Amino acid sequence: MPRLLPGLRRLARSATLIAALGASALLPNAATGQGQPAAPPAQAPAPAQKAAPAPQAAPAPGAQAPAPAPAAKPATPKTPVSEALQTVRDRLEDIKTDLETREKAITGPNVGPGDLSRARDGLDAVADRLRTIIDALSPRLDAARERLEQIGPKPKEGEEGEDVARERAEREAAVNDVDGTQRLAKSLLVQSDQIVDQIANRRRAAFTRGLFERSSSLLSPDLWMRVAADIPRDVNSIESGFDDTVTLFRRNGTLWNLLVLGLAFGLSFALYFGRRNIAPRLGRRDTAVTDPSRRRKLLAAWRVLLLGTLPAVAGSYAIYYALDATELLPVRFLPVASAIVGGFAFVAFVQATADALLAVGKPAWRPAPVSDAAAWRISALAVSIAVVITVSKSLEALNTAIYAALPISIATRGLGAVAAAALLAIGLHRFADTAAKEEDCFGPYVATETSSNIGGPLRLLGWAAAVVIAVAPLVGYVALSSFLVDQLIWAGGLIVLLWLMMTSTETLIGGSLSGETRIATTLQANTGLRRRSLDQIAVLATGAARVLLIAIAALLILAPWGLDSTDVFSSIRTAFFGFKIGDVTISLSAIALGITILAVGVFITRGIQRWLENTYLPATDLDAGLRNSISTVAGYVGFLLALALAFSYLGLSLEKLTIVAGALSVGIGFGLQSIVNNFVSGLLLLWERPIRVGDQVLIGDSEGIVKRISVRSTEIQTFDRSAVIVPNSNLISGIVKNRVRGDRTGRVIIGVNVLRNQDPVRAAEMMVACAASHADVLKQPPPRVVFKKIGDPFLEFELIAMVVDVNLTQKVQSDLNFSVFKALSEAEFIPAMGPASSFITVQGLEPVRDALGQIAHAVGASQTVALSEPAAGSRDESRRGEGQWEAGRRKLGQTS
Repeated sequence: MPRLLPGLRRLARSATLIAALGASALLPNAATGQGQPAAPPAQAPAPAQKAAPAPQAAPAPGAQAPAPAPAAKPATPKTPVSEALQTVRDRLEDIKTDLETREKAITGPNVGPGDLSRARDGLDAVADRLRTIIDALSPRLDAARERLEQIGPKPKEGEEGEDVARERAEREAAVNDVDGTQRLAKSLLVQSDQIVDQIANRRRAAFTRGLFERSSSLLSPDLWMRVAADIPRDVNSIESGFDDTVTLFRRNGTLWNLLVLGLAFGLSFALYFGRRNIAPRLGRRDTAVTDPSRRRKLLAAWRVLLLGTLPAVAGSYAIYYALDATELLPVRFLPVASAIVGGFAFVAFVQATADALLAVGKPAWRPAPVSDAAAWRISALAVSIAVVITVSKSLEALNTAIYAALPISIATRGLGAVAAAALLAIGLHRFADTAAKEEDCFGPYVATETSSNIGGPLRLLGWAAAVVIAVAPLVGYVALSSFLVDQLIWAGGLIVLLWLMMTSTETLIGGSLSGETRIATTLQANTGLRRRSLDQIAVLATGAARVLLIAIAALLILAPWGLDSTDVFSSIRTAFFGFKIGDVTISLSAIALGITILAVGVFITRGIQRWLENTYLPATDLDAGLRNSISTVAGYVGFLLALALAFSYLGLSLEKLTIVAGALSVGIGFGLQSIVNNFVSGLLLLWERPIRVGDQVLIGDSEGIVKRISVRSTEIQTFDRSAVIVPNSNLISGIVKNRVRGDRTGRVIIGVNVLRNQDPVRAAEMMVACAASHADVLKQPPPRVVFKKIGDPFLEFELIAMVVDVNLTQKVQSDLNFSVFKALSEAEFIPAMGPASSFITVQGLEPVRDALGQIAHAVGASQTVALSEPAAGSRDESRRGEGQWEAGRRKLGQTS
């Protein structure tokens, strides 16, 4: 053994030296063990390239030898990145390259709408991928940090073991890798949001710049001089285009192409002019019907609208498709043809809408609440403006096709806008004349549904639009004027369709689900819903449809104002799936799901409560109060569990809830003190149960049976069937008399007065026998009689009996009164009250009674006078008895 020790030591030193040399060759920087990235291997000197250490000088005589340098700590090899994490990093690098390309595309000097659209397309999908990566890395990062925290805080240098240090370095490297990848994804998500904002800002800037770009005024003579100078050139362009068209007809005008074009024109004319006869016939508006229902009016309006619009649209599309397919028209003139045939379809739509809503000549079928004169004027005005817009758009398309000069384009657009404004002003002026004539009528004004016209605010808005549209071209803002005309027509058409859809939704959906309709009756029979529930469903359905229609109309109206639908839907999706304000993430979808979880939890809790109250607890031997406490506690526990689940889904931790509770504590201390007091008192009542459901209690002047105990108040039903709501704090801090706190047995006490000349023992036995024979009187303890007083004319007794239930006290007392009175009267222990007798209560002696009776018998009195002491022994009763006795004595004396 002594020989082996030196060999083992030499072998250990050799192994340590080899390991140190290998580690220094692989990772020469010792800092990598602290979680920092190692230097590239190419920069690390190889062990063979290391210079030999310089020879140390010999120490001077008498000097101490230098201490040996401490051995270098072997570096910990860096943990390689996992394959999955490397794949994520590669995807992030591709996304980074894509975002940089998009950002360069929108930062150039000459960026057009097409460049912005191409850069915007696909950004939402990129952002969704980044959010998915961030969400997927979050639990992995949390797990890595938790594993790192298990090692504990890092000690000082040299106080940690080699294995623990290596493990710490690996876990720190894992945390840094995941955290760095997630940070990169978050930075790319911020970059994508910034690109979206840049695109939106550029679009708004371009829209504003084009809208408010000032050109020549229509009142400028220079404009019209340039127009006159440019007309010959534009006429030559039109002649050149005509020649090109003739050339194409000669080259492509085959029999087949001409046949297709002729069929398209013939079909279009047939559909366009035939719809004027088809729509009224198929619209089913019978003039003989004077009072159609609201449902029939709206259905007829939709039929007229669709039958008046769809044929014209089909005919216009047929002509455009034939011109495009046969190539009989130059390509640059196709937009002109499109504007012309589209204008015809637009005019047809306006006519059909006016016929559907205004029903000129058929006031009974008119859905809109306007008079006959207003209906005709609105219809003529709408069609006139549609014709002007069609002509204006066709001329603008022709100017674009012939490459017209800028002055001619400005003049064309300006004149079209002024003409539209003039028509609008004429229509508003005629509406004002109609309203003035209606106001000049004699007698009281009676407002009817069909006599309403355009209201004051709407008329003022129309005048403001007309003035702005007319003045803008005169001061040089032709683009603004033309844009306002387009938006006025666009918004007006959408508002009209919105009103028709909302009215139809309210009538068709709400009317079908409410009332005695077939759908409502079928739903009631098949689903068991009540009529009130169906009415509520109808209101909610129509309300949701209204909100949806208004939102769609608002988006369509705002779309031409530079509001991109992609940005709108992206904002809606961001609001629905979550957006951050500081460190707080607000998600409408998470809130909705949290509320759903809470509602489902409350529904399940209510089901468990009903099962406990109706099925399980009645099968046990528990009393009603304990059953109520168990059901109430189960309800609150279920609600708290559902609330905790909803909060956990929303990501609300206990610390956040503690902060909210601390903020609310001030308000609770001042404003909600009584509510909290009642709540805590209710919990004490349910826990300690000094009062239970079914107990007979006396609180102040109110006495009754406890019907329900909640956490805020207690309901007591009095004996006159009234409900008394008592705050729980009054039950805890006040004085409450509970007649059944220990048990439900009650006690009945009946006072009985027996004549003094009767046997008291026998009277007591008779009273005990009456009580013992009653079914609701307890046998143990048995009924007893207390001999309380020996009075002058009466002996006073009290019958005491115990009742099985305190609720039966009044009934038992009444029954015993009847039975005791009957028994004692039959035994003549108390004076009988016959039909020919009079009971006079006096305070005197028995001989007096006998003397008065003899006197009455001698004079033939038909009444028997009985003298007795008041049953209650009260002084007032005695005085009344003495007065009656004196009156009787005087009467008898007069008779004798």
